[in-house]
Amino acid sequence: MNKTILVCGAGGFIGTHLVNDLKAKGHTVIGVDIKHPLYEDTRCNEFYKQDLRDANMVDFIFSQHEFDEVYQLAADMGGAGYIFVGENDADIMHNSATINLNVLESARKHTVASTLKIFYSSSACMYPEHNQLDPDNPDLAEDTAYPANPDSDYGWEKLFSERLYLAYGRCYNMNVKIARFHNIFGPQGSWNNGKEKAPAALCRKVAMAEHDGVIEVWGPGNQTRSFLFIDECVEGIQRIMESDLTEPVNLGSTRKISINELVLLIAERSNKRVTIKNIDGPRGVMGRTSDNKLIKEKIDWAPDEDLETGIDKTYRWILGQIESGVEDV
Repeated sequence: MNKTILVCGAGGFIGTHLVNDLKAKGHTVIGVDIKHPLYEDTRCNEFYKQDLRDANMVDFIFSQHEFDEVYQLAADMGGAGYIFVGENDADIMHNSATINLNVLESARKHTVASTLKIFYSSSACMYPEHNQLDPDNPDLAEDTAYPANPDSDYGWEKLFSERLYLAYGRCYNMNVKIARFHNIFGPQGSWNNGKEKAPAALCRKVAMAEHDGVIEVWGPGNQTRSFLFIDECVEGIQRIMESDLTEPVNLGSTRKISINELVLLIAERSNKRVTIKNIDGPRGVMGRTSDNKLIKEKIDWAPDEDLETGIDKTYRWILGQIESGVEDV
C-alpha cells in the first residue's frame, strides 16, 4: 500500500538513506530539513527547506498533507568533538527539544492520532553514565535507563524527548515508536566537518595517512563501542515502525570493539600499516554496546554483526571524497 510519509531531517545522513528506501518501496515521501542532502539530490516527492524550530512552518507542512507515518530524525547533533566539549550544550538542548515539541503538537492538531504512526530517533547517549564505566561490561538494557544520569546534555535532551513522545502517546492516543540508536555509520555521513563520528573520522585519518603513518585517537583507546551500518539501521527503523512495540528499544549492534581496535581494523581493510597515538580529547563513556534482548523478543529480529562490510563501503566512499577534493560542510 502506498503511504504518504513525512521524514523530518530528510537532508541528514540517516534521513537521506531512509527517504531513498521508502521511495524504492513505492511510498510518497515529503521531506523537511534546514538543509538539502549534502552529497546527492533528494528523492523526496516534495522537499521543504525549512527550519523545524519554527512552529508556524511545522503547522503549515502538517496542514498540507494527510500523513500515514512520520519519522522524526531531525536534531542538533554530532560526534564526540561536538557533543562533549560543552560549548554547544545550550544549542543542542534548545534546538532539538523545540523541534520535537513542534512536530508532536502539529501532529496532534492536524492528524487523526489513532491512525498516524510517528517514529522518534532517540540515542544510546540517554543511558546512565554509571552503567558505562567498564569498557568490557557496559549495561545498556532498556530497563536500566532509570535512575537517569546521561553523560551529556545531548543525552538529557534525548531522555526528555522520549518522555515527551510517550506522554503524547498516552494522552492523545498517538501510535509512537522510539528507537535508541547506537553509533550509526556509513556513506554520505559527515566525515570532516567537526560533527563526524568515530568510524568516519578514523576512516578519514587512515585514508589520508601514509603507509606506516601515525593515527591520533582521542582518549586511552580502550573505550568500547558498537557500530551499526546505515542499511541495517534503515531496516530496523521500519521493522520497529511496523511492530506492536510501545516502549523504547535499542537499535544497534552487540559487537563490541575498542576505538584502537577499530583503527587497526580500518587499516587492515585498506591494506595500510599504522601506528596509534592516543592523545587527550573528548572520549565519552568508557563502554557502550547495544543490548538486543528486547528487540529480538518483541519483533524477532536484530541487526547482523558484519562490521567489516560496512567499514569497507564507508572507507571507499570517504576515500573517494578525499580524492575528488570534495569538502565536507
